[in-house]
Amino acid sequence: MAELRTEEEQLDALKNWWKENGRSLMVGIVLAVTGFMGWQGWQTYTERQATEASSLYQNLVGAVVAELDENANPQLETILHLGNQLKENHSKSTYSQFAALMLARVAVQTQDYSKALSELDWVLEGAAEEDLKVVAQLRKARVLLAMDQLDQASSLLSGLSPRSFTALYYELLGDIALQKGDVNSAAQAYDQALAAAANMP
Repeated sequence: MAELRTEEEQLDALKNWWKENGRSLMVGIVLAVTGFMGWQGWQTYTERQATEASSLYQNLVGAVVAELDENANPQLETILHLGNQLKENHSKSTYSQFAALMLARVAVQTQDYSKALSELDWVLEGAAEEDLKVVAQLRKARVLLAMDQLDQASSLLSGLSPRSFTALYYELLGDIALQKGDVNSAAQAYDQALAAAANMP
C-alpha cells in the first residue's frame, strides 16, 4: 500500500510539474524546431541563390564570348538581359560586380560612354574586394580617356594604388600623357609599365 501511495504521489507530482512547466517546455521545443527549420531553409535558399547566380554568370560569359569576341556583328540583347538580371537578382554577389564590368565593356563597344561610367560607378559603390575596385577605376580612367576627359582620368589615377595591376596602371598613365602631348612623360610611364610587366610572376 505504501508503494502504491508513493506511485500515486509521484504521478501527482508529475502532473503538477507538467501543469506548471508543460507549456513552457512545449514552447521551447516548438521554438527549437522552428529555429532549426528556419536555419535549414535559409541555408537551402542561399545555396540555391548562389547556384542560380553562378549559372547566370556562366551563361553571360558564354554570350560575351559568342557575341563580342567571335561575332563581327554582335547581338547584345542576351548579354544585356543576363547582366541586368544578375545585377537585379543577385546584387550582393561578386557575380553581379563582374556582370557590371561586362556591361561596361558592351557600352564602350557601342560607344555609350556615359552608360559605361554608370556601370563602373555601380561596381565601385558595391565592390567589397579591393582588386575589383582597382579594375573598375582603371577601366573608368580608360573610358574617360576615350571621352577625351584627360584631367578627370589623371585625377582618378593620381590617388590610386594599383596593387597587382601596376603594368596596366603605368600603361594608362602613358596613354594619357601621350594624348596630352607629353611624350617624355609617356615614354617614362611606358618604361615603368614594361618593367612592371617583366616582374610579374
